[in-house]
Amino acid sequence: MAVGQTSRYRSPRRCELGIPIAAWAIISPMTSLATQPQDDYAVFLNDFRQTLETASARLNDISEAQSGVPRSAGKWSPREIIGHLIDSATNNHQRFVRAQFTEDLVFAGYEQENWVRVQNYQGERWEDLVQLWKLYNQHIVHLVSLIPEETRTRLRSKHNLHQIASELLSENEPVTLDFFIRDYLDHMKKHLGQILAWQDI
Repeated sequence: MAVGQTSRYRSPRRCELGIPIAAWAIISPMTSLATQPQDDYAVFLNDFRQTLETASARLNDISEAQSGVPRSAGKWSPREIIGHLIDSATNNHQRFVRAQFTEDLVFAGYEQENWVRVQNYQGERWEDLVQLWKLYNQHIVHLVSLIPEETRTRLRSKHNLHQIASELLSENEPVTLDFFIRDYLDHMKKHLGQILAWQDI
C-alpha cells in the first residue's frame, strides 16, 4: 500500500451508533477515509474546525432538560454522548502525541461504557460539557496541525488500529497516523449526527 493510503474497508464504530449515514451530513459532508486524498490536509483541518463551530452552536440550542433524555431505553443521552466524545478526546490526545515518538501505532484501549458510567455525565451541566468538548478539540486541532507530514504519512506495520479505529482493517495491513487522525474526526461526526438527528425529529 502506498504511503498515505488508507484502508479500503468500513465498519460500524466499536461503540454502538444506530444512526443513518445521512445524519452525519448534519455536521458536514462526510467523505470516505478510503477515497479521501492525502494531500488535502489543510482542507481536513478546516473541516475539523468548522465541525466544532457548527456543532457547538447547535448543541447549545439543546436545553438542559433535553440533554439529559436518552434516545431510548438503554441508550446514552446527549450529555453522555458528549461525555463519551470528551473521553475519546482525552484518550486520542495522548495517542497523537505518543505516535510522534514511536515507530508503531499500538495504543491502550479503554472501556467506553464504564468511563461514561463512573464519571456520571448525567450529573453535569450541559453547557459545561459542550464547552469542554469544544475547547479540548480545539487543542487537538492545534496539535495535529503541527505534526510533520513525514511523521503523519509514514506507514506503520505494527499497530492495533484494527481494534480501536472506526474503520475496519487487517492487523497485517500497514497504516498511517494520518489515517488515524481522520478516523478520529469521522467518529466524532457520527456521534454528533446521532445527537442532532434525534433532536430534529
